[in-house]
Amino acid sequence: MRILINCLIFLSFCSVFAQSVPDFEAVDSLYREDQFYISITYNTLQKRPVGVTQNKFTPSFSIGILRDMPINKARNKAIAAGLGYSWNNYNQNILISEINGKPQYSVIQDGTLFDKNKLSLHSIDIPIEYRWRTSVPETHKFWRIYTGLKLSYLFYTQSKYEDSQTSYLITGNPDINKFQYGTYLSVGYNTVNFNIYYGLNPIFKSAELNGRAIETNSLNFGFMFYIL
Repeated sequence: MRILINCLIFLSFCSVFAQSVPDFEAVDSLYREDQFYISITYNTLQKRPVGVTQNKFTPSFSIGILRDMPINKARNKAIAAGLGYSWNNYNQNILISEINGKPQYSVIQDGTLFDKNKLSLHSIDIPIEYRWRTSVPETHKFWRIYTGLKLSYLFYTQSKYEDSQTSYLITGNPDINKFQYGTYLSVGYNTVNFNIYYGLNPIFKSAELNGRAIETNSLNFGFMFYIL
């Protein structure tokens, strides 16, 4: 009798355990897509003042999370909003120096030897986008076209110049627009996608070069990687 009771207890336990184990092969008809992203892009400066050029490679890096919200039954159209971080680096020949605590701007002349001249921007981003894709529940491999608006708050800025005799390091430049915004487009298949971003407002809000406002904005293009 004891053996029979023990067998019944064991079978009951197995039944409960089997019911509690999730079916990892089941199709999720309420799936969400592309909720994490990483981008690596190349930065170019648009509307550059006369004499301003870029030099070396000027990279950008972004990472963040998006909440995918399908808006149709097939779930191949969606709205997504998220939160992320970006680092943008610009190597160019605008020298940002400082006199009595106030930033000054000039163009580094051709032939001048210097070790470093770059502008680095760190921001918190809020992307908002419309999504169209050929997704189905059975696979994560599909074509996509995502487009939207990215709002950015610059929480840290740094310009750095170095040559054999002089160096300037300026952080928190008040002439830089802390709030940046622009439009972007991501197109591709599976994990890797082509991405382009165009800044709709200038990087500087009050800087002048040779008596004229610096109205330079950013155009970035590269690759976007979507995960999950």
